[in-house]
Amino acid sequence: MTSYSSVTIAHLSDLHFGGFADLNQIEALEEFLPTLNTTAIVVSGDLSQRARHGEFQAAHVFLYRMKMKTPTLVVPGNHDIEWWKSPLGLLGEKLKYAKYLRYYPDLRPVLEVPGAILAGAVSSYGVAFGSLTWNLRDVAVKGHLPRSETRRVQKIFEGAPPGLARVMVVHHNVLAGGSGRMGLARWRSAHKRLLATGADVILCGHDHYEGAGQIEGGLAVSTSGTHSYRQRGGRPSVFNLVTIDEQSVHIQHYRWVSEQKHFIPSDKVSFGRKGAPKVAVSVAGGDQGL
Repeated sequence: MTSYSSVTIAHLSDLHFGGFADLNQIEALEEFLPTLNTTAIVVSGDLSQRARHGEFQAAHVFLYRMKMKTPTLVVPGNHDIEWWKSPLGLLGEKLKYAKYLRYYPDLRPVLEVPGAILAGAVSSYGVAFGSLTWNLRDVAVKGHLPRSETRRVQKIFEGAPPGLARVMVVHHNVLAGGSGRMGLARWRSAHKRLLATGADVILCGHDHYEGAGQIEGGLAVSTSGTHSYRQRGGRPSVFNLVTIDEQSVHIQHYRWVSEQKHFIPSDKVSFGRKGAPKVAVSVAGGDQGL
């Protein structure tokens, strides 16, 4: 019988350094995260607001300080790429990510820590054929997961020691959650391929609305909120503490209290590592089905 050691991951997203970053939250995170004794820290994209050097530099300093204490993994979000330099990939993919790669040298990072292997995947392509929909609101905002990405992650997980929990990190929300919108185009196909990766949990963001859910009762999904002023509906910012043990995935929301300038525990959701084939979503403040 495979033995899993407990793994705890601080899951942040959508910092949006630049005009929208909430510096009180950033400072509080720097002080608070080390006290949680986490195995790893993950930021699931949108480090910047406009993919500018100063924004990336500010995010880099924050992440460097985190990395000095805890292993850290980050993936790019749709705000972190200069898609207009190569719309539809007509001038190649490298131009989109060139500035991001100056500060974060791996688009698809893999991190192995005690008890887990974490694999980043790119869902942010800007205006790209795979992300196009009939809704004009989706232009340059929607993401997609090519088969090459999910297959690459599947191979990483297949080659990892059996005692490790498998954690996949993408930017775009893979469940609709609180906003009611899917972050991915062609999400039904993506769900099937995400299940095939063998992941135990998906960490994502983009929605600016915290959530915890499952795909078909067996694949847990942690959606982190934002640490910027761009919250949805005036809701407080939230990050997630994800704990994986042998039988379960636990997702604890930590809510920002602006008056007191600190984070407090909020809703906690626990999922079995296997379950009935269904999709369920739980968000802080209430549950809802899709």
